[in-house]
Amino acid sequence: MGSMDRADVQTWVAGYERLWRTPGTDLLPELFTPDARYRTSPWSLPLKGLPAIARLWETERAGPDEEFTMSAELVALEGRTAVVRLEVRYGGGAGTSWRDLWVLEFAGDGRCASFEEWPFAPDQEDGH
Repeated sequence: MGSMDRADVQTWVAGYERLWRTPGTDLLPELFTPDARYRTSPWSLPLKGLPAIARLWETERAGPDEEFTMSAELVALEGRTAVVRLEVRYGGGAGTSWRDLWVLEFAGDGRCASFEEWPFAPDQEDGH
């Protein structure tokens, strides 16, 4: 696979949400390369490799029945690098919303080799 197209990125993001809702982390190799780098913020040191990503997922998730909705929009795509804007609302209609940017770099096989998250909490309205 050369460059990614919009459908490839949308399929990958849908797979991420599906796996986040799935118990365990056995399916992470479908999404990430074995040596993938994963940052939870642009300032954090990257986690490296599937075992480290799996530990993070198990720590960060409330569980497969966690109530949330996620919407995603592809903002930019150049070759195998994509920027996706997300909104995640936890706990139903009155829950907390987060907005995120994901900067994704894909390997030639369509799996993510580098994941960088830019999360914005609801109280960050003014950027400070």
